[in-house]
Amino acid sequence: MNIRPEPLVARFFEHFGRPPEHVVCSPGRVNLIGEHTDYNNGFVLPMAIDRAVWLAAAGRDEGRVRVHSLDRRESAEFVLTDLRRENAGWIEYFKGVAWCLSAEGTPAGNGPDFCGGTPDEPNAPAPAARMGPSPSPALRGFDAVLTGDVPIGAGLSSSAALEMAAARLFAALGDRPWDPVPAALVCQKAENRWVGVNCGIMDQLACGCGRAGHALRIDCRSLEMEHVPLPADTAVVVLDTATRRGLADSAYNERRRQCHTAAEQLGVPPLRDADLAQLERLADTLDATACRRARHVISENARTLEAVDVMRRGNAAALGVLMNHSHASLRDDYEVSSPELDAMAACARAHPACFGARMTGAGFGGCAIALIDAAAAKPFTAATAAAYRRETGLDPAIYVTRPSAGTEAARVADR
Repeated sequence: MNIRPEPLVARFFEHFGRPPEHVVCSPGRVNLIGEHTDYNNGFVLPMAIDRAVWLAAAGRDEGRVRVHSLDRRESAEFVLTDLRRENAGWIEYFKGVAWCLSAEGTPAGNGPDFCGGTPDEPNAPAPAARMGPSPSPALRGFDAVLTGDVPIGAGLSSSAALEMAAARLFAALGDRPWDPVPAALVCQKAENRWVGVNCGIMDQLACGCGRAGHALRIDCRSLEMEHVPLPADTAVVVLDTATRRGLADSAYNERRRQCHTAAEQLGVPPLRDADLAQLERLADTLDATACRRARHVISENARTLEAVDVMRRGNAAALGVLMNHSHASLRDDYEVSSPELDAMAACARAHPACFGARMTGAGFGGCAIALIDAAAAKPFTAATAAAYRRETGLDPAIYVTRPSAGTEAARVADR
């Protein structure tokens, strides 16, 4: 299992004075291609990575949740029967998952439809600040220690990793079977309706359903998935620009509204159902911004399906070209790149070991990724970091990553 070593168990005992019952690991993710297509019911190609959120936890007999963050050196708690949305930072992700599970009355892993099944509309309201008593007694309180090494705000889905870890823990404490797909729908709803970020389903599914050595092709309408192997002898390098964006306060929600507008003007339910020929016919009647947003989504869906095909054939060079085209579309049509992301992608492509590079995640800062010849990982990372420092004056974090398994749990006694 991709579970952190025993020191996490020891830290739980130090803090709470008793041994934990479960350890949970939930990975972050990078998206190889297919950006801003998930909430348009399109196609995405993410992979879970070997950076993760870890929880060590033990149940409580009364419905109180207490979590101590080792990385932040702070604690937070709440009561399951009196959930209050207080904008209190990281603990709100636990509350949101608890609220969604309780409001639906079904614990994680007990059926595919208990969280609504489809993404919320772009302007879905946040819940009331105080939710009141939970209608379901299924959730069990717990004590937990939390740690992780998924960079915050870098576009690697630290929030989805935390949400999926919470859902996995609630399932483990309730002795419920685990199904990551309905759990991902729970966590998406928690982020949409409790946290207030109108994300699609990609991040949670990627964190929950990853497989070692593979990316995950997701049809975000049907939730049909396919594990696709990375081309042989390649590596994915995460290129952290050392810049950050606040996702809930960024233009992410604005882009989602613009896609909704573009779909209405094209006469399709989501942009997934439009094509470039249709867009060209109606371009003169569309708002110029909506037209650019639609062009990105439509072309990005096509690139993603083509990427799956070239990966099946092991064609790393063709995959790299598609990644480069994706970055240009995100920069020019979707306008979610940044000078630092553009500089990082250019620095990566300048190295002969690089097949292609693009921004990943919501944009406006955070990370890019590069597909490279694995044998040249060390010289690539050194040269790219040096070039980026010269270009921007910023000190990047660059690390080679591998596709990893999805969210997991283990009983401490079984380790």
